[in-house]
Amino acid sequence: METQQNIHDMIANQAPLESVLETLANWVGDLLPGSVVAFMSFDSEQQTLSLLPNSRFSSRYSERLQNVPVGLDQASFGAAAARRQVVITADIQADPCWRAWSEEATTEGLKACWSSPLITSQGELLGTFETYYRGYMPANETSQKRLRQAAALVTLAFLRDRDTHQHRTLAEWHRSLFDNHPDGVYEFDLKGRFQQGNAALEQITGYPVDEMIGRHFDDFIATDYRELTQAAFDAARSGESRQYETIGIHASGRTYPLEVINFPVTVDGEIVGVYGICHDITRRKRREADLRLLQRGIEASPVGMVMVDAIQTERPIVYANDAFCHLTGYSHDQVLGRNCRFLQGERTDPAAVETIRKALQANTEVQVTLLNYRQDGSTFWNRLTVSPVTDERGQCTHFIGTQEDITQHRDQEAQIAYQATHDLLTGLPNRASLDARLEREYRKSLKRQSPLTVMYLDLDGFKTVNDGLGHPVGNRMLVAVAERLRQYVAAGDMLARVGGDEFIFLLPHLPHHDAAAEAAKNILEAFESPFDIDGKMLHISTSIGLACRGADTRRAQELLQYADLAMEGAKRQGRNTWQWYQGGGNESTGEYVLMRHDIQMALREGQFELFYQPVVEATTGRIRSVEALIRWHHPLHGMISPGVFIPVAEQTGQIIDIGRWVLREACQTLADSQARGDRVVPVAVNISSLQFHRDGFLDEVKRVLDETGLPPNLLELEMTESILLQNAEKVIDLVTALRAMGISIAIDDFGTGFSSLSYLRDLPIHKIKLDRAFIEDILTSSHNAAIVEGTITMAHHMALTVVAEGIEQSTQQKDLCQRRCDYLQGFFFARPMPWKELQRLPDTLP
Repeated sequence: METQQNIHDMIANQAPLESVLETLANWVGDLLPGSVVAFMSFDSEQQTLSLLPNSRFSSRYSERLQNVPVGLDQASFGAAAARRQVVITADIQADPCWRAWSEEATTEGLKACWSSPLITSQGELLGTFETYYRGYMPANETSQKRLRQAAALVTLAFLRDRDTHQHRTLAEWHRSLFDNHPDGVYEFDLKGRFQQGNAALEQITGYPVDEMIGRHFDDFIATDYRELTQAAFDAARSGESRQYETIGIHASGRTYPLEVINFPVTVDGEIVGVYGICHDITRRKRREADLRLLQRGIEASPVGMVMVDAIQTERPIVYANDAFCHLTGYSHDQVLGRNCRFLQGERTDPAAVETIRKALQANTEVQVTLLNYRQDGSTFWNRLTVSPVTDERGQCTHFIGTQEDITQHRDQEAQIAYQATHDLLTGLPNRASLDARLEREYRKSLKRQSPLTVMYLDLDGFKTVNDGLGHPVGNRMLVAVAERLRQYVAAGDMLARVGGDEFIFLLPHLPHHDAAAEAAKNILEAFESPFDIDGKMLHISTSIGLACRGADTRRAQELLQYADLAMEGAKRQGRNTWQWYQGGGNESTGEYVLMRHDIQMALREGQFELFYQPVVEATTGRIRSVEALIRWHHPLHGMISPGVFIPVAEQTGQIIDIGRWVLREACQTLADSQARGDRVVPVAVNISSLQFHRDGFLDEVKRVLDETGLPPNLLELEMTESILLQNAEKVIDLVTALRAMGISIAIDDFGTGFSSLSYLRDLPIHKIKLDRAFIEDILTSSHNAAIVEGTITMAHHMALTVVAEGIEQSTQQKDLCQRRCDYLQGFFFARPMPWKELQRLPDTLP
């Protein structure tokens, strides 16, 4: 399961496909001993399979298995692809489908082959997955199940590799469109200040883009043209697109003519900036067209080009190049003599048409983007540039039009914008969209003094579905949940997916609390019906937290935090329920929210520090080990006790990140000291229950030891008895694995939890630590003394060492020595201190 999770992580982190497949091959080798793993990709155009390169087969066999046709007589892999089902060949020589391949298999030393098709949830064939064997090998139910399990992972790897490539391609298209555009492309804020620009803009203006950013466009426009330029910018800022000519001031001081297009940038219906496209039209202003030379040029152009008679009233087309005919679907005979209006249709923007008409009347160049129609009725976005052609007397005799299909560019821009604001699995708005909408609705709510409600949903038991039935099933479950929740989105509401199994409703129009409570009840009822996932009827519930803007709400994001807290409260109530966040004067909850934020900042800004307290030999006082203890230096509140922030971290799950930091910091400190030749003793690190039971904990410990270089025998992990209450069998396996690495294990606060002698028998621990609650009254309480002495005696009979914590008096030390306690720890010997101070202590403490 750990290796399988590692493979899922590699896929999720977009590791190279070759690395993922190699890891998969090793994993399958463990699942199906004796197997030789192969992966074949499917070419849908040629309907062939090809073996992916690997070192497990000879070059001759790999070359032979290239471009193999899909068919029932093409070995197990060809038959599996053709049938779209698993094909088991226990004996290659006896299987008719291997007749054409038996000699190749014999030469390779292959006797059996199990093949599974790799098919997506949409029924698309991606390839096949094989396990070969060098002996006769029938398949039982377990091996077939493992084969299907592995095939599902391979399919996921193939899909993720393809999706990653497509997404990267789309992003590069968008970046190239901006960076490599031949015209100057730039962006203004709503005050007319440059925000960014491309290389072409630098070439046009002579200014580096860095010098233009933050400056107003008036700084680069001739004085007499600033009013014209400002008017066009204001129109774009109001939602219009404007194309105009103006005069720019070059960095050298000279003036030059510019043609500019300004249009608004709209996000979620709100104009947030203005785009500009410009180019220097100096050459065009000076140019006189030679009709024959122009014709030769446009004949060779890949861009659709036409020439129009400017003298005749109807302005008929007198020339069209092949690229134009290919773009529009019309032949030359169907084009010549007609006005270009035949490309227009009911969805063509009249404003763009009017812009062209006015430019033709004024004999000026114009560039517009408009929707045109092909002969078959399909549409395309046409970036059209129309330029006048004058004769020797300066009279306009023709217009030349260049037409470029930019449909794909516009679609890609729209798709990239969609992916930036939506969850790709469910199609719901993502966290970025939710945050932006929440800010807007919060401002409206404050202005109108109207309610604003947030409903936070977290699915109950989704991890069981995801881990038990696989991520593909889990993903389909999330899609089904999203579809069901969409039915409860009213006009003006918003539903977003913000995490793995977390959904949020933004409800700006609910009139009162009762309406929100009723909505929550309806959603809980919606989950009472099972979800049909691939024919399996699966039940799942949800816990809901509600929060409404109140007088004590200072920021929009607090609503999300409060709803999250209320949801956690619903979880603690037993799940499948809803709960309001009770704000308005709940100071402790407010402090909880602030501390949760401060803990995150402390982790990010390095405010935590480790102190170390010695553990000494009871009879001699010699330092035998140290315990790492976290301290928090808050920039405003000074030193904060772990007793204050650790419970909060455990409730919020931040204890996992804190535990990781403590483990790495302690190991790195000890490893550095050892490398310098300083005195070192084993270090004990406390492990929380959440951290211990989290998937990948064992790998995490291994990784820290590998990266820091600390020998495992210098690390001791302390855990409380509460860890044993969850899945004792798994705990025993995990502790056994840690001990096998050479790491020592101690039970901390022994006797204060749900103690069970069975785990002392079954767990390979080496030490127990008596809680200070038994030590502080050992001299006055006969009961405590009996418990301590009994525990020490029992531990010694089980070959365990005992540490007594909280030693503050010499009488306690003497008493515990008489009771043959092995080690002692407490203020009597030394308080917790930074590592440098610890290094200055003598080897033996009084």
